[in-house]
Parts: sequence; C-alpha cells; structure tokens
Amino acid sequence: MKTDTIAAIATAMSDSGIGIVRVSGEDAVTIVDKIYRNSKQERTLTRYASHTIHYGSVVADNETVIDEVMVTVMKAPRSYTTEDTVEINCHGGILMMRKILDTVIQAGARIAEPGEFTKRAFLNGRIDLSRAEAVMDIIHAKNEFALQSSVKQLKGFVSDKIRSLREAILYEIAFIESALDDPEHISLDGYYDRLSERTEHVIQELYKLLDSADDGRMLREGINTVIVGKPNAGKSSLLNILVGEEKAIVTDIAGTTRDTLEEVISIGGITLNIVDTAGIRNTEDIVEKMGVDRAIKISGNADLILYVVDSSLPLDENDHEIMKMIRNKNVIILLNKSDLHEIVQENDIKNLIEEINGAANENEITDIDKYMIRTSTKTDSGIEDLLHAVREMFFHGEISYNDQVYITNMRHKEAIREALESMMQVRKSLEMEMPEDFYSIDLMSAYASLGSIIGEEVGDDLVNEIFSKFCMGK
Repeated sequence: MKTDTIAAIATAMSDSGIGIVRVSGEDAVTIVDKIYRNSKQERTLTRYASHTIHYGSVVADNETVIDEVMVTVMKAPRSYTTEDTVEINCHGGILMMRKILDTVIQAGARIAEPGEFTKRAFLNGRIDLSRAEAVMDIIHAKNEFALQSSVKQLKGFVSDKIRSLREAILYEIAFIESALDDPEHISLDGYYDRLSERTEHVIQELYKLLDSADDGRMLREGINTVIVGKPNAGKSSLLNILVGEEKAIVTDIAGTTRDTLEEVISIGGITLNIVDTAGIRNTEDIVEKMGVDRAIKISGNADLILYVVDSSLPLDENDHEIMKMIRNKNVIILLNKSDLHEIVQENDIKNLIEEINGAANENEITDIDKYMIRTSTKTDSGIEDLLHAVREMFFHGEISYNDQVYITNMRHKEAIREALESMMQVRKSLEMEMPEDFYSIDLMSAYASLGSIIGEEVGDDLVNEIFSKFCMGK
C-alpha cells in the first residue's frame, strides 16, 4: 500500500470547457498550496475546511499565473480515496491540463498509475472490489442497460447479494467447527436436514446468478450478430437499415460483398455487434470463396444469426448448406423481398429443416423455424418485428430495469461457478452421509470463491491486474 501523494488528469485528454487535475495523498493539500494563490495572491489552501471550493490561480515558480482555477478541498477520510484530496478545475485543453499537472509534479507529487485512485479507495476499505470494477464499467457502458447495471453494482447490489450468501455459508462453517470442538455442548442431531435445506437454498441462488450472467454479458457488451444468406438476398441492405446509413455497398450484382463488415448499433436498450458477411454459395472465385469461408467461421461463434432468404427465388442447395451450418444456433429467419412476388413460404423453410434433421442425429433438437419474419429492405417492413424477436429470444420479451441482480463481469461469473461446484460437492457429501469435516472443507471453498468477487480472497497480482486496466486519472 503506497501512501505517497499522486496526481493525474481526471478528465478526457481533449479540448473541453473544463479540465480536472486530481491530487490525492497525505501531502495533497500542502503540495497544491505551494502552487495555489487566492484572489489576493496569498497561500491559504491549508486553512480551508474540507469540502469547500475556492477561486484562485495556479502559478509557476516565478509566480507567473498559469491559469485561473477553482480548487476543491476534500480532507480525509471524507474523499474518494479516503485520503486528503484536491481537485484543480482549470480551463479545458490538453496543453493547459498537462502544464498544471507538470506544476503539481514539480511541487512534490508523482504521476498516478492507471486506476491508482480507485485502487486506493479499495485498499483503504471505502469500496469493495466489485464496486471498484463497476467504476470502469460505468465509463465503458455502451447502452442504457449497461449503465444502469453498472450503477447498481457501484451502489452495492452485487456486493450485498454476495455478502448475504457468504454469511449464510459462514454460519454453517462456524456451527460445524464449534460442534466438532465441543460435542458435549453442541449437538449435530438433526443437522443433516437443516444443512441440506440451507445448501439447496445457496445452490439455487448461485444458479440464478449464473443464469443472469449470459444475459448480463450480452446486455453489457452486445449480442454478437452475424447476417448470413445467399448472394443478393438483401444482407447488406438490412445492415444499412439497422445502422441508419449507407455502410455497405448494395448492387444487383451477386457477390458484391466479399469480406466482413462490422458495425455496432444500439436499439431500444439492446446493443447488436453486427457482422455482414459474404453471400454463401459454391464459387470458383478465389477471393469470394475466402469471404464465404470467413462467413462460415464467424457464424460458428455468433450469439445470434440473421438468416436472410430471398423469398422471390426458390430454395436451392446453397440454402440447404446454410441450414445445416446454422442448425442448433439462435436463428431468426428473414423472408426478405416480401414486396415482390413471393415464391418461398414458411412451409418451404420448415420442410427443408425437417429434411436436414431427418438426415442428422435423431437426438438433435432444433427450433430454427421458431422465428420467421417477412421483411422488405426496400420498404423497411418487418424491422420492428425483428427487434421484437430479438427481445423475445434473449430477454423474454422485455429488458428489465428492476432490482434483479445481473452478473456482467466474467471474473465474477467464474467465481460463482467455482462456488457452485463446491456447494454441489457439499450436497453430494450429505447424500453419502460423509463426516462433518467434509462439509466444512467444501463450504470454506465456496466461501473463498465468493470472497474473491468482493476482494476479500484475492492476491496482490489479481488486484494489480484489475486496476491496470483502468484509465490514468480514475
């Protein structure tokens, strides 16, 4: 734990109306006092009360005024880091902020490491590790849900849930250890039934958190969406409609798109990371074939596939191959060009799916025909139905902003999965009527795994890795 005084630019490195240089540490006030002068050109910062803001100037060694500023004083422990903290609000602009930061460094501070302010807040006990990670999640939020979820995590929604589960586990550990140490006064009669009940409760709660993790990831990072189909089916036109501008070249010539085109869009609280791919067909063109191979590869890792079918043309062997490729995936089939004479009907798609499934392993189950929508990229029809289908497929028809706890951090998900494995082992030991110390070992393992989420069971290396990903002034 470093206790020296650190400083960094806390606002974006770009031209703006206001820039902030943050200083934190036991000497923060005295260091800034060396370079601060009030309206009467006096050094008075050390005399000011905590949580006050003052007008004055930052000056160089020769007393030349560098900039007019507003200086905020926050004294320990009532600050973000729990240390004495001073924020210098200067005129925005990269040159001015750097000049003031250099002046602070010359006065005795050092440059903060990435995330060091938040790291100090964590190490000083002001926030736990999950709340610290929420700080960066707020900064990088891509949509309203991600922002709301990160704010809830910062407020302690995740921490409170994890602490509640750890308290329940710790109670059982303490009871078992006490009974083993003092069997004359603490009886384990009937304890198997009680522990079984408590174990099932914790397991179900952990399952709920794990179930929220995939939804949380997609709502936070976006649904990885791939548009596939034969050449000239309307894939690029669909991308342009969703993006709201002409991002992809659209022509009547089949095979115009030969490489992937990636865009990120946010609609109705949902972020889609969309990839438009080359039309899938058998081709002798080497470049086009490379595009087709890439489309097949990308489709394998997609959360969602939008299969665009030209409904004005009959299905062929290329459709057959595409159907085989996307079997057992989350698929929305768009019967496009509905403004033209339609040849392909829903039953044609279902018949082709049944034909493919008949040739496949009979144990494989597919609901690829569950979502079929008629669209026209020429008239923009069916787009609202498409977005509704996405909500229905991934979020049961709506995106909830209630008090449900979503796990959006993959580190947290892995820790919960480890805790669940340990609790499942407790269940197994109970079923086998193993000795009590077996329960205690696995309960301790679950307790430690959950503790890593809030920072009570983590090593220095993990802490350093997490905060190294933060921006410099946070």
